[in-house]
Amino acid sequence: MTDLWIFVGALAVAYLVPGPDMLLLLQTAANHSRLQSAATIAGLALARAAHVALAGLGLAALLQAAPWAFNAVRLFGAGYLIWLGISIWRASSLVPENACAKRSRTALAAFRRGLLTNISNPKALLFCSVLLPQFIHPQTGSVALQFTLLGLIVLLVGVCFDLLYVSGGKLMGGMLRERPRLQQLQRWTFGALLVGFGARLMF
Repeated sequence: MTDLWIFVGALAVAYLVPGPDMLLLLQTAANHSRLQSAATIAGLALARAAHVALAGLGLAALLQAAPWAFNAVRLFGAGYLIWLGISIWRASSLVPENACAKRSRTALAAFRRGLLTNISNPKALLFCSVLLPQFIHPQTGSVALQFTLLGLIVLLVGVCFDLLYVSGGKLMGGMLRERPRLQQLQRWTFGALLVGFGARLMF
């Protein structure tokens, strides 16, 4: 039980560190609908599940052993974050919520943004591959079952923090709604931070 709380604490620290996922959630919640915020959370959750599965299959070790593969994923992720930051700069301040069809399309785009933002970060995969094995004890039972349970905890803790950031983003959006200049400043700041994360990942 002590190990479990240590594991949850380590995850909490990781989710509290500012990064692309946090910025994407704040930006989406501040400027878009609840549907898009929920779709972004779903995309992030699917990406984290993929990282856990890949770590369990040992593909994270392959990335560490093959620098060219790691660099390819890293450069793709960096390019995507830079593109996402520039897209935020170019976006309108608020997205109108009219027809259901349009909302469905934007929700799908939000899901893709969440998925790609996390899945294209090789450091998230390496984090899973380093953290999870520390809490696997083969002598206590099935390794696959333990990996699955820890993976579910990764997803649950991640969703809890995602909801927290969405709540913060909604509060921020409410404060900015009647202040166009602050909206523009917020958009440029978040875009610049994403570009900065992309440049950091690239180099």
